[in-house]
Order: sequence, then structure tokens, then C-alpha cells
Amino acid sequence: MTRADHILLVIIVCVLPFLYARLWAGNEHADYVQIQAGNDEPLTGELSRDRTLHVHGPLGDSVIEVRRGRARFVRSPCRGQVCVQTGWLQASGEIAACLPNRISLTLHGQHPRFDAVNF
Repeated sequence: MTRADHILLVIIVCVLPFLYARLWAGNEHADYVQIQAGNDEPLTGELSRDRTLHVHGPLGDSVIEVRRGRARFVRSPCRGQVCVQTGWLQASGEIAACLPNRISLTLHGQHPRFDAVNF
């Protein structure tokens, strides 16, 4: 490796954390939650209002909790429990989904991170 290669490597290592923080990390807090259950109309609500929701899907009810500006799946009838293991969501653009039960939870803010999400 030449001296120019070393300099370029140092520059890249120094710039990567800035690029990650600026372009990838979800730093913007969400304002509202959107819950989609199957083909039904999405339910939308503010994150500032604490509540527990029971959302019906093909396998049964999923329980979603909204507390202090964040949301999560508390319980769901699916086998893998990936949606529950996702934990609390609080940044705009974060998503948790129970695919077997056809329920998704998405947080939105003033500036959306994605224009569409398909699964």
C-alpha cells in the first residue's frame, strides 16, 4: 500500500460515522403511529396519547401498546414472536410487523424516510 492509500483509508474511516449518523440512523422522533390490519383501512393515532390496542387479525388478536411517544407489539398469536421481539419503536420510519397475522405497525414523522414499503 502506498502513502496515498493510507491517507484515503484514514479519510474513509473518519467520514463513515458522520455518513451513518446523517443518512442512515433514524434520529427523527415520530409523531404518529399507523396500524395496518390485513386489507382494512389503516388506524392512525398520535404517539403522545398512551393506550393499549387489541387489533384483530386472521390468527387472533395482537396487542399493541403506545406509551410516552413510542409503540410496540406486546403480544401476538404468531409462532416466531418476531414482532414482539422487535421491542419499542420511536423513530420515524421504524416498522414492526406480524406477517402471519397480517398486522403491521409503522411510525411516521414530518419527514418520511421511505416513500413505500412492501412485504
